[in-house]
Formats: sequence, structure tokens, C-alpha cells
Amino acid sequence: MTQNNLVTVFDGHNDALLNLYHAPEPDRMRIFSQGAPADWHIDLPRARKGGLAGGMFAIFAPPQEEGAAKAGAAIPIPSNDEPLPPPLPMEEARIATLGMASILFRLERAGLLSVCRNAADIRNAMSQDTLAAIFHIEGAEAIDPDFAMLDVLHATGLRSLGLVWSRPNIFGHGVPFRYPSSPDTGPGLTDAGKALVKACNQLRIMIDLSHLNEKGFRDVAALSDAPLVATHSNAHSICPHARNLTDWQLGAIRETHGMVGLNYATSFLNPGGPTAEGADLEMMLRHIDTLLDKVGEDGVGLGSDFDGAPIPPEIGDAAGLPRLIEAFRQHGYGEELIAKIAWKNWVGILERTIG
Repeated sequence: MTQNNLVTVFDGHNDALLNLYHAPEPDRMRIFSQGAPADWHIDLPRARKGGLAGGMFAIFAPPQEEGAAKAGAAIPIPSNDEPLPPPLPMEEARIATLGMASILFRLERAGLLSVCRNAADIRNAMSQDTLAAIFHIEGAEAIDPDFAMLDVLHATGLRSLGLVWSRPNIFGHGVPFRYPSSPDTGPGLTDAGKALVKACNQLRIMIDLSHLNEKGFRDVAALSDAPLVATHSNAHSICPHARNLTDWQLGAIRETHGMVGLNYATSFLNPGGPTAEGADLEMMLRHIDTLLDKVGEDGVGLGSDFDGAPIPPEIGDAAGLPRLIEAFRQHGYGEELIAKIAWKNWVGILERTIG
């Protein structure tokens, strides 16, 4: 599929809603529809220019110290060996979660995107040249152990959930922003976390394993009856950051016919780690090659982390996606493989998980 002669891209993770949440309320629709500040990654004009047809729109309750961050300021990635941020109180998480969910649905009412509840909705939105958005939550702090909030969020459209961000909550433990480090950094899921996995399976909410530590990953692999998915993670064998996936994790994803989305964040691309100079398209290709080798060509996609992290300047923002597609061509990928990586695999895994 192409969009205005561009290869269509469906992306596994962006933080555009967080930027909009920090923007003044009267300006949010205008910013998204007409053009965001230069240091943002996604708005509707950039999406159309780059062929971005949709993706997982993450709701992320920022750490308390970042609550007053200015619009456009991505959550800074901590340095090499900082401890996990402290747990976020449920009430604060709920305020942020509902605030960003409201923005998502106001964008839909304004005709700027379509909130999709199944794969058929995604295909329909793409056929009508409407930005297709999956309601995703990154970190389950807003959800109570009785899952009343989960039921409400699912009824409104929640279809993808990361159990943790890189901090602990009542369900499990995230990985620290640590390099070099294994993702084996703490205990597994709590009893509440194991129950949440089962609840997500029953509701057909896709479980996102990005940010979860290795023992928690193993618990999900043992409990879940759905394909394993990491929406925005890279290969640990290339960049040994705690946020990246080991060969064992990639193999487990392959066994379930799951999915990995390439994260564009420079800290998780560069073999030299977060303090090394630069990250570029060549590094992205190295990670994609490894993911293809370990997971297979039906299990690799894109998970940009747009508006959530610094990315290679060769891409810059959503408008720069054609440069990534062209790099795939120059690297020797055929058009069918490019289409799988760019959008087909995401639509396929969503069909197998959310319906």
C-alpha cells in the first residue's frame, strides 16, 4: 500500500499525546492539524508528508518531577546508571491518563484521526486517508488491582497496554535506563500483574513487553495465550542496553509468532551506548537485520518512539520516514519485505491480538 506515492507506515509507538497534554488546551487541535513546534516529531502535516498512516498513540503518565514540563519537551532519558524512578501514585496517573485520553478523542471528533478498535478499523481508516490511532497505555499505574479502570478504558477503546514503564508499579518492574546492562534487573510480575495478563487476554488487549524486565517478560511468556509483542525495542546483541531485547527474548517472540518494533531512540541504537557520538541509519539497519534474523520477516516492524526520545537526524521527524524506506531499498530489501516492516506486520499482529 502506498499513500500519495509514499510507502505507508504504521508505527508501533509514539508520544504525541504527551506533547499535546503539555501544550495549552486552546492550541492543541490547531497544533496537531496545522503544524507543531520544530522539535516535535508528529503532527498531521508531517504524517502526511512522510507516509505515516497510523500507529499506537501512547498515553504515558510522566514522572512527578516532569509533571510541569513544557510543551514539546520529551521526557529526558536518564544517564547510564540511574536508579528506577519511584512509583507514581495512582491518582496522579489517572489524572494524566484521562487527560491524554480526552485529547485523543477530541482529535477524533475534530476529524484529525480515527481511534481504531480492531484491524478492520485500521484498514478502513487507511483506505480513507485518515490517520489510524490505536489507544495504547505505557505503564499501568492508572489501573487498580480490581481492574475496574481497565474495564472502563477498554470500553472507551483501549487496545494495547504496556504493563510497566521503566519504574515499578503494583503489577511488575521496569528495566532501568542502564548501559551496559542485561534486562535481568529485578523480580517478576506480582500476583496482580499475573492477573492483569489474564484480564488483557480475556479482553483482547495487546500486551506490550517493552520496558518490562526479563523475569516479568518470562512470566508473560508463560501466562499469556497471545503473541508476544515489544512495540519499541531493539537488539541487545548490538546495543547492550537494559531496554533492548536479548536473543532469548527475541526467540520467545518468534515462537509465538509475535512482533518487535524498531525503536529509533539513539540511546538504544548506538553500540557505544547513550553517551557515544551519534546514531544513524546504518545503525538502524544493523538492528533491523538482527531482528529479521532472530524473529523472522513476519515479526519485525517500526516502533519509532517519536516525541518520546532523540532520534537520528537523518530521519528528524515523521516527515523523514521516506529516507528510512529508501535506506531499506538501498540495503537490498525487496518491496514486499519493506511493506511488511512498514505496515503489514503491525496490522497482522493487531488482527491476531485485538481482533
